[in-house]
Amino acid sequence: MGYQFISYKREPGDIGTLTINRPKVLNALNWSTLRELDDFLEDKLPKENLKALIITGEGEKAFVVGADISEMQEMTAREFQEYVGFAHRVYDQIENDPIPSVAAINGYALGGGCELALACDIRIASERAKLGFPEVKLGIFPGWGGTQRITRVLGLGKTKELVFTGEMIDAAEAHRIGLVERVVPHEQLMSEAWKLAGIISKNGPYAVRLAKTAINAGSEMDLQKALLLEKTLVSLCFDTEDRVEGMKAFLEKREPVFNGV
Repeated sequence: MGYQFISYKREPGDIGTLTINRPKVLNALNWSTLRELDDFLEDKLPKENLKALIITGEGEKAFVVGADISEMQEMTAREFQEYVGFAHRVYDQIENDPIPSVAAINGYALGGGCELALACDIRIASERAKLGFPEVKLGIFPGWGGTQRITRVLGLGKTKELVFTGEMIDAAEAHRIGLVERVVPHEQLMSEAWKLAGIISKNGPYAVRLAKTAINAGSEMDLQKALLLEKTLVSLCFDTEDRVEGMKAFLEKREPVFNGV
């Protein structure tokens, strides 16, 4: 199906770029956009057989500024709970999909936009980016996974400072505290995101996907259970043609050619 509020392009090297495309409202996420994202992630993305996915926002100003307040203000508590639950579903799909994801944060990433970036595996920010959770200024608080995912990244104290104050931070501060992994010049953002995705795509795709599962699932377990999971998953790699090719290429001093099997 065609999409009105998101766009998708398959790049060379089995890399995909997914763009939130509502620049006139700074890529705010309404019901329709969330439904399009859900459809893409549920139906189209699995068929793409990608090695990496880049998520960004259309235009020069914003990644995603969050939920669409003009739509949200008329909701009842029950309707809002459904809205939040659906956003959780979409973000969980990004976080748990085996394809590694890179958030290319090209501008404002606020509220649900910052939460979207947190659902991605790696975050690269333009030097112009601004991040934050302004929800308390609206009488609510981050509810699309923000209070939970950011705590696992930053710890309790810094999370509470950002959430309780509702203040924005710039890209340099976001990098300093570990909210983003890299900050790059604005005009180089997408080229750096593609470069990083390209490096990932050259590695054994099955190994990368299992590593993502080990990291994500293991972070929710105690150490001994996480180590058992790691041992089980890394052993699965030994039954793959990619493992044979990777080790053979290393011994033959050449670049491996992985087929994802």
